[in-house]
Amino acid sequence: MSTEFDRELEERLVRYCEIDTQADENSPTSPSTEKQYDLLRLLVDELKEIGAQDVRLTDYGAVLATIPATVDKAVPTIALLAHVDTSPAFNATGVKPLVHRNYQGGDIALPDDPEQVLTPENSPYLKDRIGNDIVTASGTTLLGADDKAGVAIVMAAAGYLLRHPEIPHGPIRIGFTPDEEIGRGVHANLPADLGAEFGYTLDGAHRGELVYETFSADRAVVKVQGVSIHPGWAKDKLVNALHLAAKIVDTLPQVTLTPETTDGRQGFIHLYAMSGTAAAAELHFILRDFEMNELERQGRLIQQVCATIQATEPRSHITCEVLPQYRNMRYWLENDMRPIDKAVEAYRRANVEHFFLPIRGGTDGSRLTELGVPTPNVFTGMQNIHGPLEWVSVQDMARATEVCIKLAECWIEE
Repeated sequence: MSTEFDRELEERLVRYCEIDTQADENSPTSPSTEKQYDLLRLLVDELKEIGAQDVRLTDYGAVLATIPATVDKAVPTIALLAHVDTSPAFNATGVKPLVHRNYQGGDIALPDDPEQVLTPENSPYLKDRIGNDIVTASGTTLLGADDKAGVAIVMAAAGYLLRHPEIPHGPIRIGFTPDEEIGRGVHANLPADLGAEFGYTLDGAHRGELVYETFSADRAVVKVQGVSIHPGWAKDKLVNALHLAAKIVDTLPQVTLTPETTDGRQGFIHLYAMSGTAAAAELHFILRDFEMNELERQGRLIQQVCATIQATEPRSHITCEVLPQYRNMRYWLENDMRPIDKAVEAYRRANVEHFFLPIRGGTDGSRLTELGVPTPNVFTGMQNIHGPLEWVSVQDMARATEVCIKLAECWIEE
């Protein structure tokens, strides 16, 4: 079945990736950027064209639709979801997707920046994709397969199910969300508007990956207020906010508890943005761990460091606000493993060998699960996300599409 999806998926991915949908965490709106509507409105049109029902764009920027049931008996409503936004971590303007057909090994040079070369050494999974069609960007942007590969997969699966009403399945809801990359993909109204008992995000990596455990996540915002004065008359008067901010960073762990020094089940504190002047500075951190007690310990550590630096200079004013983002979906899914069991069976029927992987990140499913819609995560094939060497295999996307179709069938047996 997968070969019949290859060209459709490739065409959809290329078209979607060319649309700039980068999120902006400094924006208070939902979606955070107006340009996300360029893809959201396109998806509304495409869903109507393939025959989906109840298609609508919500006032918070989510696209919702229904694939009607093809059986009369009561079957749980499931949802297939993906996010349209791309990460603010790297340039996403002017994406030029390139398809490298029938990859036969070796290096893939990206033409717009000769220094960007995708190799089996810097991306070992590439060695397992011999014969696949590999999609990359051109070297100066990210690709946006995170999560436009997921968007393409959901659209392809939806179209197939609508074209084949002989496939028995219950009601299926389709959801495309904005702002997942900045932790705001699940609006408070989404669970009720979605109307699904269980969900699946298409936002994973390696073929066969099945995720029901993610990081728990908080964000910390540190604000440093110094004392500003002309440097020529600053003796015993100036309190340089940048110096104090640097002391905070220097006091936090450097050889442990950072993303570049941790892996596996280890958490981290990550300084990802810093700005300011001698008068005032601001630092932004993300805190991550699989266990809540460790996540809370990280928050206390940042607050203690800020208090210590504040004590060294009483004329300054330093605040540290720790804000919750999402929680490990395992806390809820381990109490009801039905969506996992159904996914395992769907993988089997699609001839995809599954493996469980706790991911060092989060999905919209993390928040949906917390809000009462158990939502594990399914693979798409995306690799090296959030950077210029991002890539995805069309054939991996095709196998994920098959899994979505088998998921629809599996739930009829509930």
